[in-house]
Amino acid sequence: MNVGVLALQGAFREHRQALERLGASVTEVRLPQDLTGLQGVIIPGGESTTMAKLMKIYELDTGLKIYFEEGGAIWGTCAGAIVIAKDLLKHPEQPRLEIMDIDVERNAYGRQVDSFEVDVPVEGLDAPFRTFFIRAPRIARVGEGLETLAEFQGDPIMVKGERLLATVFHPELSGDDRVHQLFLENIIP
Repeated sequence: MNVGVLALQGAFREHRQALERLGASVTEVRLPQDLTGLQGVIIPGGESTTMAKLMKIYELDTGLKIYFEEGGAIWGTCAGAIVIAKDLLKHPEQPRLEIMDIDVERNAYGRQVDSFEVDVPVEGLDAPFRTFFIRAPRIARVGEGLETLAEFQGDPIMVKGERLLATVFHPELSGDDRVHQLFLENIIP
């Protein structure tokens, strides 16, 4: 299985390492042609405004939309969840792909100094998962046809759709590859 990790900015190396531990072949995606032949793509955490600007410069905004429309799977983590969200509260003008019917609020769990980690149950996993929240967005609304797989303090933090996954935490920092395994087994067609 060949999976891409958007490698413009953010925590892409850690995603690559997790996928490689699971036996996946990994392509670092920097240009639209890098999407060819991929079964799935991860849009990592980082800085969502910078990521959106770089995606536009390199035409990956259009490339990723076409990739998804043609059957590719996409997982957005933290800033990546912002990038794939349909609506962005308080910053509706920020460019994004608008492919997952969720409303997201940036930095809802606090600033960098407010970062924290907590164990949460995740549907489909046999034990709680250690989640890392770093300037994490909040999923304020989940559209029809989407499934919430994990919650924290009553808010969805992991949402699944057809060929889509959004997490507002950083599973790539946990050293626990079970969420990556879930992406490979349950999101990629």
